[in-house]
Amino acid sequence: METPASEHPFAHKTDAELLHLARQASRYPAVGAAAVQELQRRGLIPAELPGAVASPPPAPPAEPAGGTLRQMGRLAQGIFRPRRGYFATPLLLLANLLAYGAMGVLGGVNLLAPAGADLIAWGSNFSGLVMKQPWRLLSGTFLHGGPAHLFLNLSALLLLGLMAEAKAGSIRWLLVYLLSGVGGSLTSLWWHTQGVNSVGASGAIFGLYGLVLALLLERGAALSRQERAGLMGLLLYFALGSLVGGLAGPAGTDNAAHIGGLATGLVAGILSTLQRRAHR
Repeated sequence: METPASEHPFAHKTDAELLHLARQASRYPAVGAAAVQELQRRGLIPAELPGAVASPPPAPPAEPAGGTLRQMGRLAQGIFRPRRGYFATPLLLLANLLAYGAMGVLGGVNLLAPAGADLIAWGSNFSGLVMKQPWRLLSGTFLHGGPAHLFLNLSALLLLGLMAEAKAGSIRWLLVYLLSGVGGSLTSLWWHTQGVNSVGASGAIFGLYGLVLALLLERGAALSRQERAGLMGLLLYFALGSLVGGLAGPAGTDNAAHIGGLATGLVAGILSTLQRRAHR
């Protein structure tokens, strides 16, 4: 219903005043709307203004903090929840994270820069003790020398697992990872004749590169051309990039463990492929 002239708040305003107030709609929306309504009532402007700019839509409500937390929870669940075709990788990710966190929480280790003595105490691949404590060949692969070391290794493991674990099979994926970690540690001990104190999952991850390469070489593998191209690109990017970066990088990089892990994973992948063929 239209407001009677006697009741309209701007009924006493002149036309010039109403036009001025209408121009202030962007600053004072309520005043501008009332002025436009009075001008329309007087017949000075049409009820529908051609080309008139509509009022901007109300801003969407800000996402509550709970929504962001739920998104982060879903992301973490997608990364760390074991499921068919992606079972071993989340377990390995969690094992590496738990081992790293335990050093700080239970051992009081400075996680930003763990000391060599602390790493030895937690089971690093230390040549002075490994002959009497052979379990260090494996335990050292779950320890890391700092947050950057941990992040780079787990990022590569995550991408590899998402792309290739389902193709290789979760049991084979896990066994090759563990075997390659030991193979990389043994190669490191053999190469560093002056002694070594090494940690990190990179030898085991390089073993997964070798397994992926074995999958690409397998003729009977159920891989499409697109999947082969994607795996080959990932393999070249990470494996070659890590090898070249390790050779040109800091002296502390254990390239022997990388090469030993890669060779172990490749041989294990080829042997497992031949075994699967023999049982067909």
